[in-house]
Amino acid sequence: MPLGPPSSAIHIHSQGASDPSQPAPRTPTSITIHPVALLSILDHYLRRTDSQERVIGTLLGVRNDNEIEVRSSFAVLHSETDEQVAVDMEYHRTMYELHHKVSPKEVIVGWYSTGSNLNTYSALIQNFYSQETAPHPAILVSVNAGVEEGKEAGVTAYTSSPVGVYPKPENCVFIPLPVELRFHDAERSGVDLLTGTASSPSSTSSQPVADVEIIERSLHSVDNMLDRVLAYVQGVLAGGKEGDAAIGRYLMDTLGAATEDLEKGGFNSSLQDTLTISYLANLVRSQAEVSARLALATAP
Repeated sequence: MPLGPPSSAIHIHSQGASDPSQPAPRTPTSITIHPVALLSILDHYLRRTDSQERVIGTLLGVRNDNEIEVRSSFAVLHSETDEQVAVDMEYHRTMYELHHKVSPKEVIVGWYSTGSNLNTYSALIQNFYSQETAPHPAILVSVNAGVEEGKEAGVTAYTSSPVGVYPKPENCVFIPLPVELRFHDAERSGVDLLTGTASSPSSTSSQPVADVEIIERSLHSVDNMLDRVLAYVQGVLAGGKEGDAAIGRYLMDTLGAATEDLEKGGFNSSLQDTLTISYLANLVRSQAEVSARLALATAP
């Protein structure tokens, strides 16, 4: 099966026999995806040309035992026809080298594709990425944007297994894997903004909020969580709820650490630093304004 012009596409061959002395790599059992990677995939899909039915790209992340954490992704140029598929793997390798300089801990874990169609070309591309991730198996993350009739939007992850006594690169079966979205605390404000816009009844998109508003929302969230904890503790003490030893230990560890920090004066020290920085910033701003006015007054 031709794979397009040899200038930019790579001709994919089957993998060689593995070393029997080396232990077999673990097959991943769960996939987690960060919002940055998912949004990059959707942005790539929105920027596709009219002739493209789907877009593909490289997934980067880290492996923890049999779990893969997808942290970022980048687009890879490719074209498909009824007779051939061409993938610009030179561009793929150049992009990975640049990304590796910025995030050396992230490695290639697989690739992504939009849509729900898994065909022979998908098996060929999967075979190439399996060589890129060897000795670990490559994963495929299929993102359905919800534009196909009868197909709901969603994300599905797969790994592959060869089929046949003498398997060929285009012969494999895709095995579904559990996948979930995970985000760090630093990404929460962006995720909340997107989810709030999606659930808004109006068509007007929300605008990014200021840092003060983010802090205000965070304080309200903490206040609500403290109310829930207080209601739980009062209910246990009053005998209306059955106490959970695990929750009790968690609250003791959390509140004990916070109280210890307060007793050490850590909060007061941090507050003093913040006030000092704010005072110096206002002083510099006032000095700059005075200098600008003097310059205007003495100008000829």
